[in-house]
Amino acid sequence: MSTPSSFCPELVGCLSQGAAGNPTVAMVEAAFRHHGIAARYVNMEVPPERLADAVRGLRAVGFRGFNLSMPHKVAVIPHLDGLGVSASVIGAVNCVVRRGDQLIGENTDGKGFLRSLTDQVDPKGKTVLLFGAGGAARAVAVELALAGVARLILVNRTPEPGRRLCETVVAASGCQAETQPWEGDFRVPAEVDVVINGTSVGLYDGDVMPALDVATLRPDQIVADVVFSPPRTRLLRAAAERGCRTLDGLSMLVNQGVLGVHFWTGVMPDAAVMRQALVAAMDA
Repeated sequence: MSTPSSFCPELVGCLSQGAAGNPTVAMVEAAFRHHGIAARYVNMEVPPERLADAVRGLRAVGFRGFNLSMPHKVAVIPHLDGLGVSASVIGAVNCVVRRGDQLIGENTDGKGFLRSLTDQVDPKGKTVLLFGAGGAARAVAVELALAGVARLILVNRTPEPGRRLCETVVAASGCQAETQPWEGDFRVPAEVDVVINGTSVGLYDGDVMPALDVATLRPDQIVADVVFSPPRTRLLRAAAERGCRTLDGLSMLVNQGVLGVHFWTGVMPDAAVMRQALVAAMDA
């Protein structure tokens, strides 16, 4: 028989615009069910002008935490009580955690990618090539730098964001970081260990990929894509044909959810259960 307390689950969720299209709820609630956690995850449609009210409301009703998606990842910061190390360096928050009476902003975008990458290789001491300097690429670059990569090569269509990101990661970690121009099909240097597409090129379109010379990929390299739909992007298919090990964006998305559940509940959930639920939701 259920105890009365089971009728009042812990609450978490996501504040965003376009909330109805966010499949995160499927994988997080699958984790709750699998581990017997009395909690619910709710997608909430919140326009920018109501963000402050929304955060006050979630604080008042005792939410254990919440995710932020576009367009709230930066705007939420003034409404929080503090930031974790990564979120502070990145300058954006996608996961808020209640710690005592405080709401603390974290960033699991890069952490989710790093967790996926370390399942295949320890990035410490490696040379990494990263395409892009936007939100996802920025989070990935910061986490890689904090994890001890030896050298980070940033390639972006517009040079200034790449230069600023280099300055950020050097200041945060002291790792060697540099930018290289992206003109035509980029030739991957022979010394690169990990190649990452941190752009949105290929999202929802399996026929396009970032402009790079596939013939310069080596079989001993890892090639990763932050794009999660389709999971097997054209870049990853081309890399696999070259004999590279590949890492899809769906793994990054799942591991963001894993870390969120862990932050909110203290339970390290089963990633396989969450991935299965996410794939089913995206295929529905």
